[in-house]
Formats: sequence, structure tokens, C-alpha cells
Amino acid sequence: MDTPHEPHFIRPCTRIWLVLMALTCSTFAIGETGWSGTAVMLTVLGTAVIKVEMVANYFMGLRRTRWLWRGIVLGWLILVSGLITIAYLMTVK
Repeated sequence: MDTPHEPHFIRPCTRIWLVLMALTCSTFAIGETGWSGTAVMLTVLGTAVIKVEMVANYFMGLRRTRWLWRGIVLGWLILVSGLITIAYLMTVK
């Protein structure tokens, strides 16, 4: 088992943070390209949903709680992202 004293040891929270930073950089890069459209919006929104789930599970500690609390956060996330998608699609027509 790896110990913190070994140079190749990366803690799980550091790995999650690195993934979050990579996802943030990817959405920033998409924004800087100036791309638009439904596919781009869904990609950016999907990335945001993944990031929220990762933060809730690993940094808020919901990964070790009962499904009730995880379900509340997941339900809120689905509701908000669904409403954002609907609002966007209504303006596209």
C-alpha cells in the first residue's frame, strides 16, 4: 500500500480535484472558441452536472451517506439542469 511519504502517492481527493480542474479547463476552452449551438450547450451543462456530482460526493461527503441525502442533491441537480435545458431550448426556436 502506498504511503504519503512515497513520491508517486496521490491522495484520492487530489485526483478528484485534478479531474475537476481538467473539466473546468475544458469548459473554459469551449467558451473561448466561441462555439455555439445545442450540442455545445449540452456538453457544457453535462460537464457542470458531472462536476457538481463529484463535489457533492467527494468534498461534501455525500458518498458515505444514506441514499435519501444523495437523492435530494441528485434530484435538485436534475431539476435545475433540466430547467436550464428547457429554458435554452425554448429560446432556440
